[in-house]
Amino acid sequence: MRRLLLLTIAVVVIVRPLNAQITVSDPANTARNAISAILKEYLLETQQEQHAKLRRMARRLSVFADLQRFAVPDTPRWRTHGGDFLYANGINDALIFGDPTGAAYLAVSHPVVGARALLGRLTPAAQRVMASRLATIEIADAVAMSAFNDTGSLRFNGRKQELPGIDALEAHVIDPSDTQSTTAVLDKISGAVLIGARQRQARSQLLAAFVEQLLVDSKRDRDADAAAMNMQLVTWRDRRAANEAFVAGTGDALRTWRQP
Repeated sequence: MRRLLLLTIAVVVIVRPLNAQITVSDPANTARNAISAILKEYLLETQQEQHAKLRRMARRLSVFADLQRFAVPDTPRWRTHGGDFLYANGINDALIFGDPTGAAYLAVSHPVVGARALLGRLTPAAQRVMASRLATIEIADAVAMSAFNDTGSLRFNGRKQELPGIDALEAHVIDPSDTQSTTAVLDKISGAVLIGARQRQARSQLLAAFVEQLLVDSKRDRDADAAAMNMQLVTWRDRRAANEAFVAGTGDALRTWRQP
């Protein structure tokens, strides 16, 4: 019995785990792990703040205000030149739809008689004067035909294409839906930029037409001033011969005049 008790005690002692452990400490490894944990915590906080800011930036203005206030009610529409014209229907259509060939303008303009054959009968100086005057008329015709076509084309495009595009863009801009992504907002900005570019192009065309008309007026004024100056210069240059001829002609007329 005693031997059995001693054997049991020996088995229990052998099977029981040992509690004694040796603690190993590495200060460098501990410091590195602590720094890594702090950096990861800072990164987590930064990402959380960025996520919250992006969420706030993604919120549309419709959350805070009614976008209907940006809509313009009763915007002015492109009008057409109405009326039942008897002689100006062609030019009226040109102002509404454009006239690339200029036929409508030529139909209501005074034609110029063909002068090429007649100019051959004049002296070179007279041909030069008449050619400059005819060139002024032709330039005025070209500028007028271009202006009629540009005006009609701009009216037609503004009425049929540009105005519906602006209305559609306005509807998208004031749409309060929160489901529209950032890409949709960028598309709206791109559409607005495109419409603005088209309008600037139309404005440039109108300004070019104004400049062309001013150039024609300037040439006409210059030709008139040059003609007046030439008359004055010729008067100064030939006044002696002109006066003598006038006196001689007057004397001959007085001498040969008889009572009828």
